[in-house]
Amino acid sequence: MQYPWRKHWFESVALALVLVMGQAPARSALPDIYPAPERAKADLAAALKTAAAMHKRVLLDFGGNWCGDCHVLEIYFHDRANLPILDANYVLVHVNIGMYDENQDVAARYLVPIEKGVPALAVLDSHGKLIYSQRGHEFSAMRRMESSAVTSFLVQWKPVKPGCSAVQLNC
Repeated sequence: MQYPWRKHWFESVALALVLVMGQAPARSALPDIYPAPERAKADLAAALKTAAAMHKRVLLDFGGNWCGDCHVLEIYFHDRANLPILDANYVLVHVNIGMYDENQDVAARYLVPIEKGVPALAVLDSHGKLIYSQRGHEFSAMRRMESSAVTSFLVQWKPVKPGCSAVQLNC
């Protein structure tokens, strides 16, 4: 049975999060998405090993736990349309930028200008070669975007597997 209200459930939750965060004290009750900044390099190394073994790409998500748009992106990553694409094609690494004062070297290495806003994404192949980096703060206003923007991004940058087309969602 189809429930019409489910179609925009994730968007409603995302909006509610943004509204709550706007009224919350400096430390919100939202879960931490981004691990301690000092874990970034080890997490990236582990992700590259996993990506190589599983023939996936590495998706670097630069942001901070204080960032409402980052929380919305996390919701969109895990919604019903995007999670299968993410899981099948990427190893996701959250890179904590602190208050724009951490992991600047990692962002610079992958040509991600975090000073333009977060969340900001980079896609690496399984050997660590940069395939794509967001240079124009494309997702920094995620709260005003729909989950379908994330779907398009994930489909566009996923690896093309033998016998598959780049536009197939579940190949």
